[in-house]
Amino acid sequence: MTIDSLRVVVVDDEPLARAVVREYVAAHPGVEIVAECANGFEAVKAVSELSPDLMLLDVQMPKLSGFEVLELIGRSVPVIFTTAYDQYALNAFEVHAIDYLLKPFSAERFAEALTRARERLTARDGMPGVDALVDGIRANQTPLERVLIRDGSKVHVLPVDKIDYVEAQDDYVAFHSDGKSYLKDQTLAAVEGLLEPSRFVRIHRSYLLNIERIARVELYAKDSRVAILRDGVKLPVSRAGYARLAKLL
Repeated sequence: MTIDSLRVVVVDDEPLARAVVREYVAAHPGVEIVAECANGFEAVKAVSELSPDLMLLDVQMPKLSGFEVLELIGRSVPVIFTTAYDQYALNAFEVHAIDYLLKPFSAERFAEALTRARERLTARDGMPGVDALVDGIRANQTPLERVLIRDGSKVHVLPVDKIDYVEAQDDYVAFHSDGKSYLKDQTLAAVEGLLEPSRFVRIHRSYLLNIERIARVELYAKDSRVAILRDGVKLPVSRAGYARLAKLL
């Protein structure tokens, strides 16, 4: 038995592409488009507020790409990718995405994707491997130029050069910038691997520092030092961290 009713969010920056999907959906009783989004920010907001069953997500979009949207929403909603660029197909299928529709796709191909979505939802199988997909995309785009942080239905876009330091906090990391702190579900080791190593250094097991923010480093105790930032913030520096830091200063 499969799920007959589907609440769908359609995300595409092209109005014509959204119109095509509307036309195809009209032929499927029980499938309801609950939101149409022209960009990734609208998509994150729609998922947060509407909790849809399925998202049809374009890959190539301005402001936020489809993969960046996927990074922000995680496994909260199953996704069918839609795009005119087939170089992403391998990544999509490697992580068992529900389906991948290459534009222009037919009504029959769309119906096939919906069938797969219903089967996946019936089996309560969302998007296994989302983390692997996102990590793979990130790896191909390092070093990062910006960090995306979801805060409910809002998205903060933090340019890397605005980051003062990154702090490990249990299962999260806190990005500190201009006196503000932004939490993200990520490990400090993962963040370290994405940032430019000539600009960001691991000074402590819990801290990753933008070296441009350093005012001075002082001896705190035997084999223990503290980094004093330009705004007066003090961060501990381990012995290994100081060795790494010394190579860059």
